[in-house]
Amino acid sequence: MKKVLLSIVLVLSSTIGSAQEKGLDQQIDEAFAPISDFFSNVVFFQVAGYPFVILLLVGSALFFTLYFGFPNIKYFKTAINVVRGKYDNHDKDDNSEDGEVSHFQALATAVSGTVGNGNIAGVALAIALGGPGATFWMIICGLLGMSTKFVECTLGVQYRDVGKDGTVYGGPMYYLTKGLKEKGFETLGKIAAVVFAICCIGGSFGGGNAAQSNQATIVVKQLLGFESTSAGAVIGLILAILVGIIIIGGIKRIASVTEKVVPFMALLYLFACLYIILSNFTFIDDAFSLIITEAFNPTAIGVGGIIGVLMVGFKRAAFSNEAGAGSASIAHSAVKTKYSASEGLVALLEPFIDTVVICTMTALVIIIFNFGGYFEYGGDGLGTVFIDGVPYEGAGITSEAFSQYIPYSDVFLTIAVVLFAVSTMISWSYYGLQSWKFLFGRGKAADLTYKLLFCSFIIIGAAASMNSIWAFSDAMIFAMVFPNMIGLYFLFPIVKEQLNKYLKVIKG
Repeated sequence: MKKVLLSIVLVLSSTIGSAQEKGLDQQIDEAFAPISDFFSNVVFFQVAGYPFVILLLVGSALFFTLYFGFPNIKYFKTAINVVRGKYDNHDKDDNSEDGEVSHFQALATAVSGTVGNGNIAGVALAIALGGPGATFWMIICGLLGMSTKFVECTLGVQYRDVGKDGTVYGGPMYYLTKGLKEKGFETLGKIAAVVFAICCIGGSFGGGNAAQSNQATIVVKQLLGFESTSAGAVIGLILAILVGIIIIGGIKRIASVTEKVVPFMALLYLFACLYIILSNFTFIDDAFSLIITEAFNPTAIGVGGIIGVLMVGFKRAAFSNEAGAGSASIAHSAVKTKYSASEGLVALLEPFIDTVVICTMTALVIIIFNFGGYFEYGGDGLGTVFIDGVPYEGAGITSEAFSQYIPYSDVFLTIAVVLFAVSTMISWSYYGLQSWKFLFGRGKAADLTYKLLFCSFIIIGAAASMNSIWAFSDAMIFAMVFPNMIGLYFLFPIVKEQLNKYLKVIKG
């Protein structure tokens, strides 16, 4: 461990020390390029010309949707009632002390891990690359992903560990080891759990951290007119201190923050989107018409036809809502309940909130904005578009769209992006820490080591460019899918049993 920390310190020192010769972002890009390229090639290997991981995610989501009889529709109202606390009396006996947070807190924590800059920057990236049609496939992926979330979060509660002090340890690491052992595949379960934990730690440093601080830094620098890369490092340091203060308190403090911040920031952002959309209500039908038309007949430059735009939409939606990655089951495992399926039902609301609602709102704002012909869909083929000759990418595109309709929107969107980023980072710090403890033990030293590394990546992400960070982040998030799916396919019959058990109880 000491050697690992020393090597990280040396790399950071040499990078910052040579910043005078090259830009700090360029130094970090050069350091990350081989890593992100390697993992991208491994994770996104192709079958019949398409990334297998995307095919696996979508195919699995469709399978679970059909197997459980469209739970995303059938149990939607029940899920809302569980969050409201309508069935809490069923949890107040025998094992009611197991767990650390309420259904709403667990949902808020998990949603804060998914509702991040993927909803602002990721959607803009999808539309920049694939055009309006990418929105349609994001929505479809979100609806299907609700079923996958239901399965993995039910398993997260079913196989969690509860320590002597009441601390909960859960997630794919535990349902892979325990669940597969029950099925007679103990060795496979242990290997898959270790692989998942490693990938989850990488995901927490990448998509759940560096990518978030990267986008937050972009909008803050844009608002304040900063151009130097050193300014990014300073902003990253401030974010690291803020996040560090929050995550020291563990899941209870994280949940207490997210249950307040997430509803506030989500509603604030949605109201702003609705204001823009309703102010241009005559374009709403045109926007949806364009979304559907472009989904099956895309015209964006270089998107590669219907399959190309479909893959762009699915990839960004999967990155945003993380259904199939297993990360959210770590947060949901901490819930106070004796019925695992109750939290699985709560979890199916996440992709709906994240992708079907918030991502769609962002997409509509950008599409309505671009009815003015400000940029060409497809851009440079890498996610950058040019508005009045100025390059914009990610959150910068969304910011330009907002500025067209809302006075001082740059201030508003900067606040929204920073809140999205911080909430995502604190949730992902918990996911990564749980995986870290699974690998290295539950002692205080392991806890502190991880949190210091996590905060370091906030600074790295803030000082790097978008391309290098998002390539690494995509690879890390999607790498989690492979070991997680092993558990889901072995154990989904258990979910069926637990669902029937819970439905029988609440129906009395």
